[in-house]
Amino acid sequence: MAAVRSSRGSRARRAGRAAGRAVHRSLTGAGRGLRRATHAQGAGESGLAQLIELHAVNAAGDMMITIALASTVFFSVPAHEARGRVALYLLVTMAPFALLAPVVGPLLDRVPHGRRAAVAGSMLARAVLALLLSRAVAGGGLELYPEALGVLVASKAYGVVRSAVVPRLLPPRVSLVRANSRVTLAGLLATAVAAPLGAGLHLIGPSWPLYGACAVFAAGAFLAFSLPPKVDSGRGEARAELASRGGAGRGGRRSRPGLRTVGPSVLHGLRANASLRALSGFLTFFLAFLLREHPLGGLGAAVSLGLVAVAAGAGNALGTAVGAGLKARAPELIVAAVLGLALGALVLAALGYEALAVVVVPAAAAVAGLCQALAKLSLDAMIQRDVPEAVRTSAFARSETVLQLSWVVGGALGIVLPLVGVLGMAVAAALVATGAAGAGRGLLDAGRRGGRPAPRVR
Repeated sequence: MAAVRSSRGSRARRAGRAAGRAVHRSLTGAGRGLRRATHAQGAGESGLAQLIELHAVNAAGDMMITIALASTVFFSVPAHEARGRVALYLLVTMAPFALLAPVVGPLLDRVPHGRRAAVAGSMLARAVLALLLSRAVAGGGLELYPEALGVLVASKAYGVVRSAVVPRLLPPRVSLVRANSRVTLAGLLATAVAAPLGAGLHLIGPSWPLYGACAVFAAGAFLAFSLPPKVDSGRGEARAELASRGGAGRGGRRSRPGLRTVGPSVLHGLRANASLRALSGFLTFFLAFLLREHPLGGLGAAVSLGLVAVAAGAGNALGTAVGAGLKARAPELIVAAVLGLALGALVLAALGYEALAVVVVPAAAAVAGLCQALAKLSLDAMIQRDVPEAVRTSAFARSETVLQLSWVVGGALGIVLPLVGVLGMAVAAALVATGAAGAGRGLLDAGRRGGRPAPRVR
Protein backbone atom coordinates (compact mmCIF):
# COMPACT_ATOMS: atom_id res chain seq x y z
CA MET A 1 0.00 0.00 0.00
CA ALA A 2 2.81 2.37 0.87
CA ALA A 3 4.40 1.69 -2.50
CA VAL A 4 1.11 2.40 -4.26
CA ARG A 5 0.66 5.67 -2.38
CA SER A 6 4.26 6.63 -3.16
CA SER A 7 3.70 5.87 -6.85
CA ARG A 8 0.50 7.93 -6.90
CA GLY A 9 2.25 10.81 -5.13
CA SER A 10 5.11 10.67 -7.63
CA ARG A 11 2.67 10.78 -10.57
CA ALA A 12 0.83 13.71 -8.97
CA ARG A 13 4.09 15.62 -8.52
CA ARG A 14 5.11 14.94 -12.11
CA ALA A 15 1.70 16.05 -13.33
CA GLY A 16 1.92 19.20 -11.21
CA ARG A 17 5.38 20.01 -12.54
CA ALA A 18 4.20 19.42 -16.11
CA ALA A 19 1.20 21.69 -15.57
CA GLY A 20 3.44 24.34 -14.03
CA ARG A 21 5.81 24.18 -16.98
CA ALA A 22 2.88 24.47 -19.40
CA VAL A 23 1.49 27.53 -17.59
CA HIS A 24 4.96 29.08 -17.43
CA ARG A 25 5.52 28.50 -21.14
CA SER A 26 2.13 29.95 -22.03
CA LEU A 27 2.64 33.05 -19.87
CA THR A 28 6.19 33.50 -21.12
CA GLY A 29 5.04 33.10 -24.71
CA ALA A 30 2.22 35.60 -24.20
CA GLY A 31 4.65 38.04 -22.60
CA ARG A 32 7.10 37.69 -25.47
CA GLY A 33 4.29 38.15 -27.99
CA LEU A 34 3.10 41.31 -26.26
CA ARG A 35 6.64 42.62 -26.09
CA ARG A 36 7.17 41.99 -29.80
CA ALA A 37 3.91 43.82 -30.54
CA THR A 38 4.74 46.86 -28.41
CA HIS A 39 8.34 47.04 -29.71
CA ALA A 40 7.47 46.60 -33.42
CA GLN A 41 8.49 49.09 -36.14
CA GLY A 42 11.17 50.75 -34.05
CA ALA A 43 8.91 51.50 -31.06
CA GLY A 44 11.34 49.81 -28.70
CA GLU A 45 14.25 51.99 -29.82
CA SER A 46 12.29 55.25 -29.82
CA GLY A 47 10.71 54.74 -26.38
CA LEU A 48 7.14 54.47 -27.70
CA ALA A 49 6.96 50.89 -26.39
CA GLN A 50 7.55 52.11 -22.85
CA LEU A 51 4.72 54.62 -23.22
CA ILE A 52 2.40 51.92 -24.58
CA GLU A 53 3.12 49.71 -21.56
CA LEU A 54 2.75 52.66 -19.18
CA HIS A 55 -0.63 53.55 -20.69
CA ALA A 56 -1.81 49.97 -20.23
CA VAL A 57 -0.94 50.23 -16.53
CA ASN A 58 -2.75 53.57 -16.30
CA ALA A 59 -5.90 52.19 -17.96
CA ALA A 60 -5.96 49.14 -15.67
CA GLY A 61 -5.72 51.30 -12.55
CA ASP A 62 -8.41 53.70 -13.74
CA MET A 63 -10.76 50.80 -14.47
CA MET A 64 -10.38 49.40 -10.95
CA ILE A 65 -11.18 52.79 -9.42
CA THR A 66 -14.17 53.14 -11.77
CA ILE A 67 -15.53 49.76 -10.64
CA ALA A 68 -15.21 50.74 -6.98
CA LEU A 69 -16.86 54.13 -7.44
CA ALA A 70 -19.65 52.83 -9.68
CA SER A 71 -20.47 50.13 -7.15
CA THR A 72 -20.62 52.71 -4.37
CA VAL A 73 -22.32 55.65 -6.09
CA PHE A 74 -24.57 53.88 -8.61
CA PHE A 75 -25.22 50.21 -7.87
CA SER A 76 -25.32 50.24 -4.07
CA VAL A 77 -28.52 52.29 -3.80
CA PRO A 78 -32.07 51.80 -5.14
CA ALA A 79 -32.72 53.01 -8.67
CA HIS A 80 -34.76 56.03 -7.58
CA GLU A 81 -31.89 57.22 -5.36
CA ALA A 82 -29.04 56.55 -7.79
CA ARG A 83 -29.79 59.51 -10.03
CA GLY A 84 -29.61 62.05 -7.22
CA ARG A 85 -26.47 60.43 -5.84
CA VAL A 86 -24.69 60.51 -9.19
CA ALA A 87 -25.88 64.08 -9.73
CA LEU A 88 -24.28 64.97 -6.39
CA TYR A 89 -21.13 63.16 -7.47
CA LEU A 90 -21.01 65.17 -10.69
CA LEU A 91 -21.70 68.43 -8.88
CA VAL A 92 -18.99 67.91 -6.28
CA THR A 93 -16.38 66.44 -8.63
CA MET A 94 -17.10 67.60 -12.18
CA ALA A 95 -17.96 71.22 -11.39
CA PRO A 96 -14.60 71.93 -9.70
CA PHE A 97 -12.92 69.90 -12.43
CA ALA A 98 -14.53 72.11 -15.08
CA LEU A 99 -12.76 75.04 -13.41
CA LEU A 100 -9.47 73.19 -12.95
CA ALA A 101 -9.24 71.53 -16.37
CA PRO A 102 -8.38 74.71 -18.30
CA VAL A 103 -5.52 75.24 -15.86
CA VAL A 104 -4.07 71.73 -16.18
CA GLY A 105 -2.81 72.10 -19.76
CA PRO A 106 -1.16 75.52 -19.37
CA LEU A 107 0.35 74.48 -16.02
CA LEU A 108 1.92 71.34 -17.49
CA ASP A 109 2.91 73.34 -20.55
CA ARG A 110 5.14 75.50 -18.33
CA VAL A 111 7.15 72.51 -17.09
CA PRO A 112 8.20 70.62 -20.25
CA HIS A 113 11.41 69.47 -18.54
CA GLY A 114 9.51 67.50 -15.89
CA ARG A 115 7.12 65.36 -17.92
CA ARG A 116 8.34 62.03 -16.54
CA ALA A 117 8.04 63.40 -13.02
CA ALA A 118 4.55 64.75 -13.86
CA VAL A 119 3.42 61.30 -15.08
CA ALA A 120 4.94 59.63 -12.01
CA GLY A 121 3.29 62.24 -9.79
CA SER A 122 -0.14 61.60 -11.32
CA MET A 123 0.32 57.86 -10.75
CA LEU A 124 1.54 58.30 -7.18
CA ALA A 125 -1.28 60.72 -6.36
CA ARG A 126 -3.85 58.19 -7.54
CA ALA A 127 -2.16 55.40 -5.56
CA VAL A 128 -2.49 57.45 -2.36
CA LEU A 129 -6.04 58.57 -3.20
CA ALA A 130 -7.06 54.97 -3.89
CA LEU A 131 -6.05 54.07 -0.33
CA LEU A 132 -7.99 57.03 1.04
CA LEU A 133 -10.99 56.12 -1.09
CA SER A 134 -10.93 52.57 0.28
CA ARG A 135 -11.83 53.96 3.70
CA ALA A 136 -14.51 56.27 2.28
CA VAL A 137 -16.07 53.45 0.24
CA ALA A 138 -16.21 51.17 3.27
CA GLY A 139 -17.61 53.86 5.60
CA GLY A 140 -19.75 55.77 3.11
CA GLY A 141 -18.29 59.12 4.17
CA LEU A 142 -18.62 62.37 2.27
CA GLU A 143 -14.83 62.52 1.88
CA LEU A 144 -15.36 60.20 -1.11
CA TYR A 145 -16.28 63.18 -3.31
CA PRO A 146 -13.18 65.39 -2.93
CA GLU A 147 -10.98 62.30 -3.13
CA ALA A 148 -12.73 61.24 -6.34
CA LEU A 149 -12.15 64.77 -7.67
CA GLY A 150 -8.45 64.36 -6.95
CA VAL A 151 -8.40 61.06 -8.85
CA LEU A 152 -10.17 62.69 -11.80
CA VAL A 153 -7.78 65.64 -11.99
CA ALA A 154 -4.71 63.37 -11.69
CA SER A 155 -6.08 61.09 -14.42
CA LYS A 156 -6.73 63.99 -16.79
CA ALA A 157 -3.31 65.46 -16.05
CA TYR A 158 -1.79 62.14 -17.12
CA GLY A 159 -3.86 62.24 -20.33
CA VAL A 160 -2.63 65.73 -21.20
CA VAL A 161 1.02 64.80 -20.59
CA ARG A 162 0.66 61.57 -22.57
CA SER A 163 -0.73 63.46 -25.58
CA ALA A 164 2.17 65.88 -25.37
CA VAL A 165 4.75 63.10 -25.09
CA VAL A 166 3.71 60.94 -28.06
CA PRO A 167 5.20 63.23 -30.77
CA ARG A 168 8.58 63.03 -29.02
CA LEU A 169 8.60 59.21 -29.19
CA LEU A 170 7.58 58.60 -32.81
CA PRO A 171 9.72 56.01 -34.61
CA PRO A 172 10.78 57.04 -38.13
CA ARG A 173 8.37 54.58 -39.81
CA VAL A 174 5.31 55.25 -37.63
CA SER A 175 2.87 58.11 -38.09
CA LEU A 176 1.28 59.86 -35.16
CA VAL A 177 -2.15 58.41 -35.92
CA ARG A 178 -0.72 54.89 -35.88
CA ALA A 179 1.26 55.55 -32.71
CA ASN A 180 -1.84 56.83 -30.94
CA SER A 181 -3.77 53.81 -32.22
CA ARG A 182 -1.27 51.46 -30.62
CA VAL A 183 -1.32 53.36 -27.34
CA THR A 184 -5.12 53.39 -27.28
CA LEU A 185 -5.41 49.70 -28.14
CA ALA A 186 -3.05 48.85 -25.28
CA GLY A 187 -5.30 50.80 -22.93
CA LEU A 188 -8.42 49.02 -24.21
CA LEU A 189 -6.82 45.60 -23.78
CA ALA A 190 -5.68 46.47 -20.27
CA THR A 191 -9.17 47.68 -19.42
CA ALA A 192 -10.66 44.41 -20.69
CA VAL A 193 -8.31 42.48 -18.40
CA ALA A 194 -8.73 44.76 -15.39
CA ALA A 195 -12.56 44.86 -15.50
CA PRO A 196 -13.17 41.21 -14.52
CA LEU A 197 -10.24 41.34 -12.12
CA GLY A 198 -11.70 44.40 -10.40
CA ALA A 199 -15.14 42.78 -10.31
CA GLY A 200 -13.61 39.71 -8.68
CA LEU A 201 -11.85 41.84 -6.09
CA HIS A 202 -15.15 43.59 -5.38
CA LEU A 203 -16.66 40.23 -4.43
CA ILE A 204 -14.12 40.07 -1.58
CA GLY A 205 -15.06 43.52 -0.38
CA PRO A 206 -15.88 47.03 -1.71
CA SER A 207 -12.40 48.31 -0.82
CA TRP A 208 -10.44 45.59 -2.60
CA PRO A 209 -10.57 47.04 -6.15
CA LEU A 210 -9.03 50.20 -4.66
CA TYR A 211 -6.24 48.18 -3.05
CA GLY A 212 -5.59 46.69 -6.47
CA ALA A 213 -5.61 50.17 -8.06
CA CYS A 214 -3.13 51.39 -5.45
CA ALA A 215 -0.71 48.58 -6.34
CA VAL A 216 -1.13 49.20 -10.08
CA PHE A 217 -0.54 52.95 -9.83
CA ALA A 218 2.46 52.46 -7.53
CA ALA A 219 4.00 50.25 -10.23
CA GLY A 220 3.12 52.90 -12.83
CA ALA A 221 4.94 55.59 -10.84
CA PHE A 222 8.17 53.60 -11.13
CA LEU A 223 7.49 52.68 -14.75
CA ALA A 224 7.14 56.38 -15.67
CA PHE A 225 10.90 56.82 -15.29
CA SER A 226 11.53 54.09 -17.87
CA LEU A 227 10.51 56.65 -20.51
CA PRO A 228 13.56 57.98 -22.36
CA PRO A 229 15.10 61.29 -21.20
CA LYS A 230 14.08 63.04 -24.44
CA VAL A 231 10.52 63.11 -23.06
CA ASP A 232 11.70 65.90 -20.77
CA SER A 233 13.26 67.89 -23.57
CA GLY A 234 11.56 71.17 -24.39
CA ARG A 235 13.85 72.13 -27.24
CA GLY A 236 12.09 74.07 -30.00
CA GLU A 237 8.77 74.22 -28.21
CA ALA A 238 6.51 77.22 -27.71
CA ARG A 239 3.09 77.70 -26.23
CA ALA A 240 -0.08 77.56 -28.32
CA GLU A 241 -3.35 79.35 -27.73
CA LEU A 242 -6.77 78.06 -28.77
CA ALA A 243 -7.46 81.41 -30.44
CA SER A 244 -5.09 83.68 -32.26
CA ARG A 245 -4.54 87.00 -30.61
CA GLY A 246 -4.36 88.46 -34.10
CA GLY A 247 -2.29 91.23 -35.58
CA ALA A 248 0.73 92.90 -34.11
CA GLY A 249 1.05 93.36 -30.42
CA ARG A 250 2.14 96.42 -28.51
CA GLY A 251 5.27 97.93 -29.98
CA GLY A 252 4.73 96.21 -33.34
CA ARG A 253 5.60 92.76 -32.01
CA ARG A 254 3.72 89.76 -33.42
CA SER A 255 1.51 87.82 -31.05
CA ARG A 256 2.18 84.18 -30.23
CA PRO A 257 1.03 81.71 -32.89
CA GLY A 258 -2.33 80.15 -32.09
CA LEU A 259 -4.25 77.20 -33.48
CA ARG A 260 -6.18 79.52 -35.79
CA THR A 261 -2.93 80.60 -37.42
CA VAL A 262 -2.28 77.10 -38.78
CA GLY A 263 -5.32 76.81 -41.01
CA PRO A 264 -8.94 75.79 -40.48
CA SER A 265 -8.55 72.01 -40.35
CA VAL A 266 -7.45 71.75 -36.72
CA LEU A 267 -10.19 74.02 -35.37
CA HIS A 268 -12.88 72.29 -37.45
CA GLY A 269 -11.57 68.93 -36.32
CA LEU A 270 -11.56 70.08 -32.70
CA ARG A 271 -15.17 71.29 -32.93
CA ALA A 272 -16.26 67.98 -34.44
CA ASN A 273 -14.41 65.98 -31.81
CA ALA A 274 -15.90 68.12 -29.04
CA SER A 275 -19.42 67.21 -30.20
CA LEU A 276 -18.53 63.50 -30.32
CA ARG A 277 -16.89 63.65 -26.89
CA ALA A 278 -20.01 65.38 -25.51
CA LEU A 279 -22.02 62.55 -27.08
CA SER A 280 -19.86 60.02 -25.23
CA GLY A 281 -20.44 61.71 -21.87
CA PHE A 282 -24.16 62.03 -22.55
CA LEU A 283 -24.64 58.38 -23.53
CA THR A 284 -22.56 57.17 -20.58
CA PHE A 285 -24.82 58.73 -17.97
CA PHE A 286 -28.16 58.79 -19.77
CA LEU A 287 -28.07 55.11 -20.76
CA ALA A 288 -26.78 54.10 -17.32
CA PHE A 289 -29.92 55.51 -15.70
CA LEU A 290 -32.32 54.68 -18.52
CA LEU A 291 -31.37 51.01 -18.73
CA ARG A 292 -31.42 50.56 -14.98
CA GLU A 293 -35.05 51.68 -14.79
CA HIS A 294 -36.14 50.55 -18.26
CA PRO A 295 -34.00 47.57 -19.37
CA LEU A 296 -33.89 46.52 -22.99
CA GLY A 297 -36.70 44.19 -24.03
CA GLY A 298 -36.64 40.89 -22.14
CA LEU A 299 -33.29 41.58 -20.44
CA GLY A 300 -32.40 42.59 -16.91
CA ALA A 301 -30.81 45.91 -15.99
CA ALA A 302 -27.32 44.44 -15.46
CA VAL A 303 -27.43 42.52 -18.75
CA SER A 304 -28.67 45.59 -20.62
CA LEU A 305 -25.91 47.79 -19.21
CA GLY A 306 -23.31 45.13 -19.93
CA LEU A 307 -24.50 44.68 -23.50
CA VAL A 308 -24.29 48.41 -24.22
CA ALA A 309 -20.89 48.73 -22.51
CA VAL A 310 -19.47 45.83 -24.52
CA ALA A 311 -20.88 47.28 -27.75
CA ALA A 312 -19.35 50.69 -27.04
CA GLY A 313 -15.98 49.15 -26.17
CA ALA A 314 -16.00 46.98 -29.28
CA GLY A 315 -16.83 49.99 -31.42
CA ASN A 316 -14.00 51.98 -29.86
CA ALA A 317 -11.52 49.15 -30.45
CA LEU A 318 -12.69 48.70 -34.05
CA GLY A 319 -12.38 52.44 -34.69
CA THR A 320 -8.84 52.45 -33.32
CA ALA A 321 -7.86 49.50 -35.50
CA VAL A 322 -9.48 51.01 -38.60
CA GLY A 323 -7.76 54.34 -37.92
CA ALA A 324 -4.38 52.65 -37.88
CA GLY A 325 -5.13 50.92 -41.18
CA LEU A 326 -6.29 54.13 -42.89
CA LYS A 327 -2.88 55.75 -42.29
CA ALA A 328 -4.64 59.11 -41.73
CA ARG A 329 -5.18 59.85 -45.42
CA ALA A 330 -7.49 62.88 -45.76
CA PRO A 331 -8.24 63.07 -42.01
CA GLU A 332 -10.72 65.91 -42.57
CA LEU A 333 -12.85 63.69 -44.78
CA ILE A 334 -12.66 60.89 -42.19
CA VAL A 335 -13.96 63.21 -39.46
CA ALA A 336 -16.74 64.50 -41.72
CA ALA A 337 -17.69 60.91 -42.61
CA VAL A 338 -17.88 59.75 -38.99
CA LEU A 339 -20.01 62.78 -38.08
CA GLY A 340 -22.48 61.72 -40.76
CA LEU A 341 -22.31 58.08 -39.68
CA ALA A 342 -22.93 58.91 -36.01
CA LEU A 343 -25.78 61.27 -36.87
CA GLY A 344 -27.45 58.67 -39.08
CA ALA A 345 -27.11 55.93 -36.45
CA LEU A 346 -28.61 58.10 -33.72
CA VAL A 347 -31.52 59.26 -35.89
CA LEU A 348 -32.30 55.61 -36.67
CA ALA A 349 -32.01 54.77 -32.96
CA ALA A 350 -34.52 57.50 -32.12
CA LEU A 351 -36.93 56.34 -34.82
CA GLY A 352 -36.64 52.65 -33.99
CA TYR A 353 -36.33 52.83 -30.21
CA GLU A 354 -39.91 51.87 -29.39
CA ALA A 355 -39.91 48.78 -31.61
CA LEU A 356 -36.29 47.57 -31.59
CA ALA A 357 -34.56 49.11 -28.57
CA VAL A 358 -32.63 45.89 -27.87
CA VAL A 359 -30.99 46.25 -31.30
CA VAL A 360 -30.74 49.98 -31.97
CA VAL A 361 -29.33 51.04 -28.58
CA PRO A 362 -26.26 48.71 -28.59
CA ALA A 363 -25.78 49.50 -32.30
CA ALA A 364 -25.85 53.25 -31.59
CA ALA A 365 -23.36 52.79 -28.72
CA ALA A 366 -21.03 50.78 -30.98
CA VAL A 367 -21.20 53.37 -33.77
CA ALA A 368 -20.60 56.19 -31.28
CA GLY A 369 -17.50 54.40 -29.95
CA LEU A 370 -16.18 53.75 -33.46
CA CYS A 371 -16.78 57.34 -34.59
CA GLN A 372 -15.19 58.88 -31.50
CA ALA A 373 -12.06 56.77 -31.91
CA LEU A 374 -11.68 57.53 -35.62
CA ALA A 375 -12.33 61.24 -35.13
CA LYS A 376 -9.76 61.54 -32.34
CA LEU A 377 -7.09 59.73 -34.34
CA SER A 378 -7.81 61.99 -37.32
CA LEU A 379 -7.59 65.11 -35.13
CA ASP A 380 -4.19 63.91 -33.93
CA ALA A 381 -3.09 63.52 -37.55
CA MET A 382 -4.26 67.06 -38.39
CA ILE A 383 -2.34 68.50 -35.45
CA GLN A 384 0.77 66.60 -36.50
CA ARG A 385 0.46 67.80 -40.09
CA ASP A 386 -0.69 71.41 -39.64
CA VAL A 387 0.67 72.60 -36.28
CA PRO A 388 4.34 73.62 -36.37
CA GLU A 389 6.63 71.56 -34.18
CA ALA A 390 7.37 74.65 -32.12
CA VAL A 391 3.81 74.66 -30.74
CA ARG A 392 2.66 71.09 -31.40
CA THR A 393 3.18 69.75 -27.90
CA SER A 394 1.21 72.61 -26.38
CA ALA A 395 -1.54 72.17 -28.99
CA PHE A 396 -2.07 68.57 -27.90
CA ALA A 397 -2.39 69.65 -24.27
CA ARG A 398 -4.90 72.42 -25.07
CA SER A 399 -7.04 70.30 -27.39
CA GLU A 400 -7.21 67.47 -24.86
CA THR A 401 -8.46 69.88 -22.20
CA VAL A 402 -11.25 71.09 -24.52
CA LEU A 403 -12.33 67.51 -25.22
CA GLN A 404 -12.39 66.62 -21.54
CA LEU A 405 -14.60 69.61 -20.77
CA SER A 406 -16.93 68.60 -23.61
CA TRP A 407 -17.36 65.18 -21.99
CA VAL A 408 -18.29 66.87 -18.71
CA VAL A 409 -20.95 69.01 -20.43
CA GLY A 410 -22.43 65.99 -22.20
CA GLY A 411 -22.45 63.97 -18.98
CA ALA A 412 -24.26 66.72 -17.09
CA LEU A 413 -26.90 66.84 -19.81
CA GLY A 414 -27.35 63.08 -19.53
CA ILE A 415 -28.02 63.45 -15.79
CA VAL A 416 -30.77 66.07 -16.03
CA LEU A 417 -32.64 64.75 -19.08
CA PRO A 418 -35.91 62.84 -18.44
CA LEU A 419 -35.52 59.08 -18.84
CA VAL A 420 -37.35 58.76 -22.15
CA GLY A 421 -35.47 56.63 -24.67
CA VAL A 422 -36.70 58.34 -27.82
CA LEU A 423 -35.98 61.76 -26.34
CA GLY A 424 -32.48 60.71 -25.30
CA MET A 425 -31.58 59.40 -28.75
CA ALA A 426 -32.97 62.59 -30.31
CA VAL A 427 -30.87 64.77 -28.00
CA ALA A 428 -27.81 62.63 -28.77
CA ALA A 429 -28.44 63.17 -32.48
CA ALA A 430 -28.79 66.92 -31.85
CA LEU A 431 -25.34 66.99 -30.18
CA VAL A 432 -23.75 65.45 -33.25
CA ALA A 433 -25.80 67.65 -35.57
CA THR A 434 -24.42 70.70 -33.76
CA GLY A 435 -20.88 69.54 -34.46
CA ALA A 436 -21.72 68.75 -38.08
CA ALA A 437 -23.29 72.18 -38.58
CA GLY A 438 -20.29 73.96 -37.07
CA ALA A 439 -17.52 71.94 -38.68
CA GLY A 440 -18.86 69.68 -41.42
CA ARG A 441 -18.61 72.04 -44.38
CA GLY A 442 -15.22 73.35 -43.29
CA LEU A 443 -13.88 69.80 -42.98
CA LEU A 444 -15.13 68.87 -46.44
CA ASP A 445 -13.62 72.01 -48.00
CA ALA A 446 -10.29 71.46 -46.25
CA GLY A 447 -10.29 67.80 -47.22
CA ARG A 448 -10.84 68.60 -50.88
CA ARG A 449 -7.90 71.01 -50.73
CA GLY A 450 -5.76 68.29 -49.19
CA GLY A 451 -5.24 70.14 -45.91
CA ARG A 452 -2.83 72.97 -45.48
CA PRO A 453 0.92 72.80 -44.94
CA ALA A 454 2.29 73.89 -41.63
CA PRO A 455 3.31 77.54 -41.69
CA ARG A 456 6.62 78.77 -40.41
CA VAL A 457 6.60 80.13 -36.85
CA ARG A 458 8.49 83.38 -36.65
